[in-house]
Amino acid sequence: MKVEVLLADYSNEQHSTDIASLLSSYAIDPMGGGKPLSNFVIENLVNELLKLAYAISILCYVDGKPAGLINCFEGFSTFKCKPLINIHDVVVLEEFRGLGLSQKMLDKVEEIAKERDCCKMTLEVLEGNTAARNAYIKYGFEGYELAPENGKAFFWQKML
Repeated sequence: MKVEVLLADYSNEQHSTDIASLLSSYAIDPMGGGKPLSNFVIENLVNELLKLAYAISILCYVDGKPAGLINCFEGFSTFKCKPLINIHDVVVLEEFRGLGLSQKMLDKVEEIAKERDCCKMTLEVLEGNTAARNAYIKYGFEGYELAPENGKAFFWQKML
């Protein structure tokens, strides 16, 4: 089995196709919301990512087949006065799960974060996604808190 993990090139047609396909597979998974992406998203996602200097996508191939994807975005920590990487999507197709691909892709994200002198990597994970939570804990992620007496941070949203 040959595993290849690489930084996606948004101007590469094959990478663009694979990003849209992998994200579409994630979207219909219960942990991705269970609903397909709209045609608008599928047709425009990579072109919009290409416009964002702070967008990063990592692709994983197993024996030449698209198997995994991480989309992330560079942000900024005001408390550290340094950039950070927020991991937004982590996708491993069902047929490739259990091969350690998420760990290999996270290694690539961490390599990029270190090259950019980032102070940390962040992500959010659903409480019920035990497999992902265990993978992130194994990688060294933990709940975020400033002081234990104030508890862990929550990830909230307001739809517009």
